[in-house]
Amino acid sequence: MKTASSDIVDIWAGDQDLPTWFVQAMAVPREEAFVEVDGSKVHYFRWGKRGKPPLLMTHGFLAHARCFAFIAPFLAGDYDVIAYDLAGMGDSEIAADCDGEKRAKDMVAVADALDLFANAVKPKIIAHSFGSGVALTAMEMAGERFGGLIICDLMVMRPEKLLAHFEGGGGPPGSGRSDRANKVYPDYQSAHARFVLSPPQPVQEPFLFEYMAYHSLRRVDDGEQQGWSWKFDPMVFDRNENDMAKWAQTPQRIADLPHRLAMIYGENSKLFDADSAAYIRELGGSHVPMIAVPEAEHHLMLDQPLALVTALRSVLALWTD
Repeated sequence: MKTASSDIVDIWAGDQDLPTWFVQAMAVPREEAFVEVDGSKVHYFRWGKRGKPPLLMTHGFLAHARCFAFIAPFLAGDYDVIAYDLAGMGDSEIAADCDGEKRAKDMVAVADALDLFANAVKPKIIAHSFGSGVALTAMEMAGERFGGLIICDLMVMRPEKLLAHFEGGGGPPGSGRSDRANKVYPDYQSAHARFVLSPPQPVQEPFLFEYMAYHSLRRVDDGEQQGWSWKFDPMVFDRNENDMAKWAQTPQRIADLPHRLAMIYGENSKLFDADSAAYIRELGGSHVPMIAVPEAEHHLMLDQPLALVTALRSVLALWTD
């Protein structure tokens, strides 16, 4: 059954029918606010009731917290759920020298600022792609303060596959220049035409692609220019995460993490596959649960959102403390 809701239909949805599950998820009450961390404003959403076991969620490179806006409501009945925009992405500000270590420290600081460590149950982290790399570093810094980490489709490859990936022009998702302002397009349609996923893939739920595209853009009217541009700050490209040597260390870091960890990935992902899982096990990570979401690629929440919810619920049901 499909339906539409005047509360959520916007320019991105037009007159298309929206699945009932999505309409109902978006109708779940949520808080939207900012919290200041190290002098910068961090944008977040919050679902559920304070006092319940806390979850902290974040997204991939150049994405935003809304990639969990239709996932988090399914967890809100049992958890206090926060999804936030990483620095310089979505509606969050970015400070100078925002490298991977700074992002990880900010993740711990966000949890602290929102009182997630005050709960009797330690907060768990759920992160996708680039956000998973941030979360992995945060767990290495302060893992004893968290109850576990669920990594969703972080790029992991054997050395020879990683080398071929980089030599083929792949690299990790996202590329651009920090010294060039975001282009302003004359209208939404022109800007929307430039919105692509990285790595490229079709999505099985096209309306979710439209939702993410719309919320990745902002209106511009500064007197000199009018139109639409990207929300992310170009300074996000001033980073060293494209260093292949750093990505080559990721599988061993995962295997060696002394804290609770699980991995969920798209069965058809170009960045993490069954061989990636086998490689982590060979490195000593046989204790890490690795769950493949059928029919999903890297952007698994846009392919199989309800299957992702099921996988998350299953892991969290086993992590009760």
